[in-house]
Amino acid sequence: MLEIIYNNPNQKNVRRKLRKDSTPQEKILWLHLRNKKLGINFKRQYSVGGYIIDFYCPTKRIGIELDGFQHLGAKEYDNTRTEFFKVLDIKILRFWNNEIDKNIDRVLEKIKMQICA
Repeated sequence: MLEIIYNNPNQKNVRRKLRKDSTPQEKILWLHLRNKKLGINFKRQYSVGGYIIDFYCPTKRIGIELDGFQHLGAKEYDNTRTEFFKVLDIKILRFWNNEIDKNIDRVLEKIKMQICA
């Protein structure tokens, strides 16, 4: 049986709940990513395998993860996720929530640089 890797329908309710319960930082970044504001289409809470990426651009294969205090003790888990995406040729950009709060312009520049790479 073919495994559904991208946006598995079994995870639809989880993705929906994550969108509904977005952090303030996710909402801020989404305002800058939605409607192709950076020239490409991003999706919110997009599943790949058993993981859900905060923001994902299928055409450029770029995932964006926002990390808060809950990630302080999750370095090994985050590294495992990143390696999984790497095998699928998906580049993951990680930003701390305080980067969104304090310097959204710098975050957007980093994303733009990856888009153009």
